[in-house]
Amino acid sequence: MRTLRYSINVTLDGCCDHAAGVAPDEELMQYWTEQMGRAGALLYGRTTYEMMESAWRKPTSGCWPDWMDEWEVPFAEAIDRARKYVVSSTLETVDWNSELLRGDVESAVRLLKEQPGGDLLVGGVALPLTLADHGLIDEYEFVVHPILAGHGPSLLAGLGERIRLQAVDRREFQSGAIATRYRPVQ
Repeated sequence: MRTLRYSINVTLDGCCDHAAGVAPDEELMQYWTEQMGRAGALLYGRTTYEMMESAWRKPTSGCWPDWMDEWEVPFAEAIDRARKYVVSSTLETVDWNSELLRGDVESAVRLLKEQPGGDLLVGGVALPLTLADHGLIDEYEFVVHPILAGHGPSLLAGLGERIRLQAVDRREFQSGAIATRYRPVQ
């Protein structure tokens, strides 16, 4: 069975908004590129899918935009070619190597987990909350940045029941960010 890992950048006070200053630096971008390369597929809700597509989809010109630093290109290429599943009740179609998932999210994700292939990575805010409430997330990976945002969307706000976690891996970065991976305690 495939592992479903929730991976996200977050501030010390739980904010998971890139506008709050949690965008990765070169070292962290390399880390995320490695994580992306190991994934069998990405799982997004509509909002995260549209945000990631607008930032990381390769332009039709075949050239990455001028705003992108050279060290961001490997991540951009990895996410651009990755297989994606998009959970949405409002989108009619998706492309960008994507398949639309509609209807019962719990059943659809359970089926995805049973398919052969590498791990599934989920990002975003709303979809991971739903998946956590259904006990579908096998690992939680938080890259905690040494920033206090004081505002913005919070990590897993509104979780139905407490989930006890056990740390299984930890990595520190030069920026002071710390990546910690957890598994639910059964």
